[in-house]
Amino acid sequence: MTTDFKKAALDYHEFPTPGKISIALTKPADTAAQLALAYSPGVAEPVREIAKNPENAYRFTGKGNLVAVITNGTAILGLGNLGPLASKPVMEGKALLFKRFAGIDSIDIEVNAESSQAFIETVVRIADTFGGINLEDIKAPECFEIEAALIEQCSIPVFHDDQHGTAIVTAAGMLNALEIQGKTLGNARIVCLGAGAAATACMRLLLSLGAQKSNLYMVDRVGVIHSAREGLNQYKAQFVNDGGPRTLMEAMTGADVFVGLSGANLLPAEALAAMAPDPIVFACSNPDPEISYELAMATRDDLIMATGRSDYPNQVNNVLGFPFIFRGTLDVRATRINEAMKIAAVEALRQLAKEPTPVEVLQAFNVDKLEFGRDYILPKALDARLLGAIAGAVAKAAIDTGVAKLHYPAHYPL
Repeated sequence: MTTDFKKAALDYHEFPTPGKISIALTKPADTAAQLALAYSPGVAEPVREIAKNPENAYRFTGKGNLVAVITNGTAILGLGNLGPLASKPVMEGKALLFKRFAGIDSIDIEVNAESSQAFIETVVRIADTFGGINLEDIKAPECFEIEAALIEQCSIPVFHDDQHGTAIVTAAGMLNALEIQGKTLGNARIVCLGAGAAATACMRLLLSLGAQKSNLYMVDRVGVIHSAREGLNQYKAQFVNDGGPRTLMEAMTGADVFVGLSGANLLPAEALAAMAPDPIVFACSNPDPEISYELAMATRDDLIMATGRSDYPNQVNNVLGFPFIFRGTLDVRATRINEAMKIAAVEALRQLAKEPTPVEVLQAFNVDKLEFGRDYILPKALDARLLGAIAGAVAKAAIDTGVAKLHYPAHYPL
């Protein structure tokens, strides 16, 4: 990172107004009559209606289009546990993306909680304020316990984007990459380097989509997760594989797919060289991937590679998912985001990459063409079609699985 970029980032956040989000009025408040409607005595009328029926909060307040971005700051980006206050720029950034890409109002909440239980209790007590909750930057394995408890105890959808947003975008790109390489998820030998929140969710979703557990090797700091290892928590134990390999190099030999959700420069070139023909590499550590794009391409000329970076092809970016998933969820007032809704988002996202790219997107990226293939397995974040495609698919899945309280909004095709 250059000194100039650091200064530009700091200046962006400080000037002309500190921070990235603000609150705007949605009703006029310029006359005595308007103020009487906005507050006393007029405000008493919606209060009475909500007291009669809590669902009326969606009619008379902004609840239905309001998402809380909540964290305890224990896993901020790749920077680690720097505390809740240090996470505020990231949470504000998430709120910015919600508004920019899906028109969703969002407020960031940084919770200074001494334990997972304290965090859970805090969120449960404020949940009714919102239409949905996006959990962010919470370390594993606590994030699994926290999300499960909040889903159980809250009547609104709760979604840990570091888990499921990453998994959905990864799965969409992976299915497309496998198709291009002439392989199938059910037969692919998969190596996942990393065993945290994102890695766990990615592998769970790939298994749900048809990957075989016997072909999946999860590797942490110790090596391949297998049953003879001591001290495995319940989340790692889900991925026990006693098929033989014990090291990353052994697991990579003959592998079709590598998914990296770990750290920079942890995949040696010789491990990539040992993969099967036409391999797929998702090196998603940010800002520096598990193997550099240049080294990977110099090592294999038959691979499809994706990273988390915008300056290389095939960026795996959560913004391709969470704004539109929440848009569809909120629009049909779903009570949760279930597996069917996640899979619907995967399918909508992967299919969009196969459609002709709009001229506006080509112009935004200053390229002549973007066509489905090795360097284009996922749509670009500035593709306006993402909103309708993913939100519509998620809304339909919510209705079909019985977790929606409303039918299709008028702007969704039937």
